[in-house]
Amino acid sequence: MSAYLNDAAFGLYPYVALAVFLIGSLIRYDRDPYTWRAGSSQMLRKRQFAWGSYLFHIGIIGLFLGHLVGLLTPIVIFDALGISHSAKQMMAIVVGGIFGIMCFAGLTLLIHRRLTDPRIRGTSTKMDFFILFLLYVQLILGMFSIPISLGHPEGDQMMAFMTWAQMIVTFQGGAADLVASAHWVFKLHIFLGLTVFLVFPFSRLVHIWSAPFGYLTRNYQVVRSRKTGGAR
Repeated sequence: MSAYLNDAAFGLYPYVALAVFLIGSLIRYDRDPYTWRAGSSQMLRKRQFAWGSYLFHIGIIGLFLGHLVGLLTPIVIFDALGISHSAKQMMAIVVGGIFGIMCFAGLTLLIHRRLTDPRIRGTSTKMDFFILFLLYVQLILGMFSIPISLGHPEGDQMMAFMTWAQMIVTFQGGAADLVASAHWVFKLHIFLGLTVFLVFPFSRLVHIWSAPFGYLTRNYQVVRSRKTGGAR
């Protein structure tokens, strides 16, 4: 990859993707609030839905949080905790591998269900299929990156990706140079990961913003009988 393309893909594209992710989500919420939903197909066919949905959501949440914490936690914090670069990389491989297998199994069930059931396939949009297969390819690339990482146990490449991500979010120049010598699997994994953010506002993924975290802290509802007036 030429220096120009590398700078465009890993120096400029992250800001384009993140800007579309944030601004696009706000615009869609403001202009098309009735499309702000997951579009669940559970009522059409429950078979494969529960296992597929549980495995996929647990896996994808674990992977997202793992990438978020792993990439954006300053390296000095790991050093202060006595966690070496190689130990940090091995921890990422093990945790990422577990959640990756769960997500892969769940996503495989959901894709198979959507492709083989005529009713679900008929109610699916082109974007539904695009985002599912985009996540599928992204997940496969992430799994392929594990043996490549095991071939570099010193963890220097992992530290380079962490520094790249932290330079991007703090608007520092020269971040793309840290990715220039990386294996193509890592480069494509990063690029498709950014593309997920780019297409996020135009897909059913927007329902992530409306995750019902309030249910965890809200007060209990009291339901009273019309006949006796007593609480149940």
